[in-house]
Amino acid sequence: MVTVTSTPLTLPTDGITARIRGEGATPWQAAVDHRFVRELLAGTVPDDALAGYLLQDQQFLDGFLRLLGQALASADAPASRLVLARQLGMLADDEQGYFEDSLAALGVPADVRRHPPLLGTTAAFQTLMAEVVASRSYPRLLVLLVVMEVLYLDWGSRTDLGEPTRPEHLGWVELHRGPDFTRWCQWLVDELERVAATCHPAERGELVALGVRTVELELAFFDQAR
Repeated sequence: MVTVTSTPLTLPTDGITARIRGEGATPWQAAVDHRFVRELLAGTVPDDALAGYLLQDQQFLDGFLRLLGQALASADAPASRLVLARQLGMLADDEQGYFEDSLAALGVPADVRRHPPLLGTTAAFQTLMAEVVASRSYPRLLVLLVVMEVLYLDWGSRTDLGEPTRPEHLGWVELHRGPDFTRWCQWLVDELERVAATCHPAERGELVALGVRTVELELAFFDQAR
């Protein structure tokens, strides 16, 4: 396995994000250098593997919208709510359009796209997201958002595996790299660090554990695809 350590973000070395990445280093590294990621970036991932992955990932869209919506409602500052509101609008437009276009191009029948089977890791991830949404805890919501977005930025920003050309490949990569996505991820990191600094040490430990659990589910999701 290739060691991938670079990140386009600025992370406080003693912050909670660094603790999550440190304690979850093994699954984080394995996810960023996963076979699915390498094949996607090289443009060699088989159509059936990509279609299966996208069918499952699409099941997260509604839950992720609820995650962002609850973060907006739970945020402790108007400026934070504005950032989250802008991201909600982008996600509802760009990502849903990618799913619809790509699954159709990959030949997935409309009825399968509407009612795909829910696999085990997908269900476990949805359960975790629902639990955190129900908690209405802004720090917990931010932890999930940081892991789910920053881990994808890490693999999406890799430049050592080539550049895919097919829209179904390139579109997914483009959604998870570039200046706009990087700024969003940096804001999430900074926001989590700001909020976590006011938490009791025991609560910060719980946030780190939640982050590592999320990293492990991200790796399991890639394993499920390949």
